[in-house]
Amino acid sequence: MAVLMNEQIRASEVMLTGLNGEAIGIVTREEALAMARSKKVDLVCTSLMSSPPPCSLMAKGKAKATAQKGSVIARKSGKNQQAGGNGRQEKVKELRFTAHIEQHDYDTKLRQADKHLRSGKPVQLVVKASGAKEGAAARKVLEQLLSELKEVGSKETGIQTGGKGSQVILRPR
Repeated sequence: MAVLMNEQIRASEVMLTGLNGEAIGIVTREEALAMARSKKVDLVCTSLMSSPPPCSLMAKGKAKATAQKGSVIARKSGKNQQAGGNGRQEKVKELRFTAHIEQHDYDTKLRQADKHLRSGKPVQLVVKASGAKEGAAARKVLEQLLSELKEVGSKETGIQTGGKGSQVILRPR
């Protein structure tokens, strides 16, 4: 995993976290770099998956050492094991539906999703559509599922619609 540090960070604004983990808030890249220089520390981007990207102030050299250590641990432990509290990605349970699902099948899958969310596991709901005409029906099924699961789960992603169907990821509340 490559670590972006200091001038390598290209975002105009960043979500900054201080040396002791305190949230500083959204600041411009230049302000964040100036803070890092004044404290003689590195500005480290922790993820590129959000906007603005989260960045932290870290002691010089600590970011690279942490990244190298993390990659060694990931290689040793294997890629296909489920998260055990050591910072690895948690497995997401995928439940598949069809756009024109029968009520009994819908209820069964709804109970499964509810059970997984209540046990603290994230769920990915996928509704397959056989053509463009069924896209609206697939989205409708997902919206109904979301409304029935809103007490136990919250959307991590919006409803993503493609040519073959729609999907959404729910995290436990």
